[in-house]
Amino acid sequence: MKILLLGKNGQVGWELQRALAPLGELIALDRNAADGLCGDLTNLAGLAATIQQLKPDVIVNAAAHTAVDKAESELGLANTINALAPEVLAKEAKACGAWLVHYSTDYVFDGSGEQPWQETDATGPLGVYGASKLRGEQLIAQSGCQHMIFRTSWVYGAKGNNFAKTMLRLAKERDSLNVINDQIGAPTGADLLADVIAHAIRFAQHNPQVSGLYHLAAAGETSWFEYARFVLAFAEQAGVVLKVSPDAVNPIPTSQFPTPAKRPHNSRLSMAKLENTFGLTMPHWQMGVVRMLNEIAI
Repeated sequence: MKILLLGKNGQVGWELQRALAPLGELIALDRNAADGLCGDLTNLAGLAATIQQLKPDVIVNAAAHTAVDKAESELGLANTINALAPEVLAKEAKACGAWLVHYSTDYVFDGSGEQPWQETDATGPLGVYGASKLRGEQLIAQSGCQHMIFRTSWVYGAKGNNFAKTMLRLAKERDSLNVINDQIGAPTGADLLADVIAHAIRFAQHNPQVSGLYHLAAAGETSWFEYARFVLAFAEQAGVVLKVSPDAVNPIPTSQFPTPAKRPHNSRLSMAKLENTFGLTMPHWQMGVVRMLNEIAI
């Protein structure tokens, strides 16, 4: 099996390089690819030519415009990377008979209510980022290629920056911390996303009927406030000296922390379809966060 991975150096792409390597020949690209290949999602012609040259069996797109606030002023760029590039990948996948695996987001929903979102629920993105990702989903589906789209949320990885690292740094520097408590979701590790995708690709080789849309996140739910308290409590127990203890973190509503792009209050995702289709059970979010904290050696 020949697998083309795009976005190899992002949080998810980094883990995918590990998880996909045992499946076959892996060609992993970033935007600065060499040898005449193109991994730059703003170069639509280059992407098409690369797929035509490589003729992969599977294309995994882990690249995206994920700067939610910047997307509000970069509509054209966000649309190119999150919608038009996936359309090119889908059309080329259709032409060479490849599977396309693509990541999307809970930001395609309006964040209302308290129930976990299902794949069949009506969408209603609040900003440019969510709208561009939704358009990408639609264009992939319209292409007719064999595909698996995985909507996820609150992604973190041991590589690069993440919320937990930020909370640890601020708790060492500041005398107080204010953290939003009215946005609810499940922190989801890039390693979990990569491992599930590797399993799904193997499964799909013998079960073409699994083509479609899935929600993928860790089990359970929490707020950013409780997530921060969990991280700081773990650090405290590990002997890390903090200026702000877990009990001294202050909960605040989203309204007190305005941003250019609106954030959904409800980022819960139902994993029933994913678990039933692929025979999986998602681990609780705390398990992945503890593993990540140990990996960064706090």
